[in-house]
Amino acid sequence: MAKTFAPLKTADGTVLNVDTAGEGQAIIFQHGLCGDAGQTDEAFPAKPGLRRITVEARGHGRSQTGALDSLLIATFTDDVADYLEQNFPDPVVVGGISMGAAISLRLAVKRPDLVKGLVIARPAWVIEAAPANMSPNAEVGRLLKTLPPEEARAAFLTSAHGRSLAAEAPDNLASLEGFFTRAPIEVTAALLSAISADGPGVTEEEVRSLDVPTLVIGHKRDLIHPLTHASALTQMIPGARLVEITPKAESRQRYVADFRLALGSFLESLRDD
Repeated sequence: MAKTFAPLKTADGTVLNVDTAGEGQAIIFQHGLCGDAGQTDEAFPAKPGLRRITVEARGHGRSQTGALDSLLIATFTDDVADYLEQNFPDPVVVGGISMGAAISLRLAVKRPDLVKGLVIARPAWVIEAAPANMSPNAEVGRLLKTLPPEEARAAFLTSAHGRSLAAEAPDNLASLEGFFTRAPIEVTAALLSAISADGPGVTEEEVRSLDVPTLVIGHKRDLIHPLTHASALTQMIPGARLVEITPKAESRQRYVADFRLALGSFLESLRDD
């Protein structure tokens, strides 16, 4: 059972929830856009000796939102860095899913002193801002800003994005449909618009210069998190290992089992080093 520990108060006074489970080696494991610690808890291996820590990002989970113009990957990364500086004298393993992967990549590049291992799961970005695969999220954000939620949902489902996702990536569509009822709507719309236009803010040269054990996790049948992004990052990061797992669109149970196995094996390998 996940527990809530002491929150993080950021420099601008925004209070962020810190969710953790397990005891032992600490792993900072960040959720995706409009997700929360439930997402990371599901995918984290339930093994003795591992402690999952998720700093729920501004506007997510039980965290406060703060200023809407602070809803940026760079800000979210700085918040995690602040948490690490306040609580861990030594580097730790950091990772995340989707937006959490972008946060972790940026942290590893900008603050290598804080990171001893990196996990990039289902990346929605390589290095470029506003990639085409994030356009469905951007469209949901735009619709939520201009229409009542139910009308916005109906418009999206009949759009080219909605039809494409229904045919090729039903799990992506299910996630996006959930955004139309995610409260508060104005924060959801702001997050989807801002983060879809954002990026990790790192260069290819910086990524190619990383010197940290890295696991990349990806799968097929996912238009928001294309396997090609996972492959590109694997080729870019020296020594990175790509593990392809079962798509959620095929079997959520196998997806979770595969994810936990890949992550657990990687963390075990770091212990052995």
